[in-house]
Amino acid sequence: MKQWEENFRKVVPYVPGEQPNQPGMIKLNTNENPYPPSPNVKKAMDEFDMDKLRLYPDISSTILVEALGETYGLNKDQIFVGVGSDDVLATAFLTFFNGTEPILFPDISYSFYEVWAQLYHIPYVTPSLMEDFTIKREDYYRKNGGIVIANPNAPTSLSLGIDAIKDILEHNKESVVIIDEAYVDFGGESSLPLLKDYENLLIVQTFSKSYSMAGIRIGYAFGAPSLIKAMNDVKYSYNSYTMNQPSLYYGTEAVKDTKYHKETLEKIMKTRTWVAESLKNLGFKVIPSSANFLFVSHEEVPAEKIYEELRAKKIYIRHFKKPRIDNYLRITIGTDREMEVFLAAITEAI
Repeated sequence: MKQWEENFRKVVPYVPGEQPNQPGMIKLNTNENPYPPSPNVKKAMDEFDMDKLRLYPDISSTILVEALGETYGLNKDQIFVGVGSDDVLATAFLTFFNGTEPILFPDISYSFYEVWAQLYHIPYVTPSLMEDFTIKREDYYRKNGGIVIANPNAPTSLSLGIDAIKDILEHNKESVVIIDEAYVDFGGESSLPLLKDYENLLIVQTFSKSYSMAGIRIGYAFGAPSLIKAMNDVKYSYNSYTMNQPSLYYGTEAVKDTKYHKETLEKIMKTRTWVAESLKNLGFKVIPSSANFLFVSHEEVPAEKIYEELRAKKIYIRHFKKPRIDNYLRITIGTDREMEVFLAAITEAI
């Protein structure tokens, strides 16, 4: 190793789901929404003033923040926006987790949490989920430097009720508690009503899932004005212009179209129901899902074998080679037609 290489920051990076690009493939491995964004987004694209691209975007993201505020009933100073929820979460880690006590998050959850902790040299402890993949609340009653809980959790798809989140907040009034609600629109219970009572609560959501805009990269957080100001201070200290001009306009139009948003969610949840029942009939254990994906394990056939069989047919699902979940598969809910093809293929595979 060269002497200057000794100063490199070393971290094991996050490994995203495979991103194949093959004709005729069915991609059910990265929890993307199978339906297009609101037609209002297409209209905004057609009408976008290209001359705006020569100008820096509004660092306050005013039009998007105002649209989010109107939709969710919050003030502008309670909303932070960033380039996808990953950017929002990374900023929150950098802003709030600077103490000597370890932060806490489950051992089976979004694997980026561990990456950020390592990247920013944040001590952390990962309490084990129980055998049924649920959180043991008492594990979060101990002294800590902060808490992060994905609700619904990924990849397990399970969600906590608002009473459970409130209980964890009650036991952690001296640290910031982040609730990552990337999948909450698909049947979870949002912690939004708790904001008025807990100044240490930060709720993070995204446009990537329910709004069908993973390619645009918009994430946002709700919290007390003091939390949002602290995050903006950090953001403005390393990159003020994170949100590009088109994203601000397209995101604003997506948020306004609540009718289309609701219709899309209902279609996905309806499909999820019958796919879950079909998999149970094939001998799969299906974890109750509050997300746009299912987490399943077959009673007899190894998960990796099923994964490889489907991959050979250009049907992509997610398999995690990790302790406790290496015999589970995560399956994104696609269109009805995609799921029919998937079920035929997985029936043949087993």
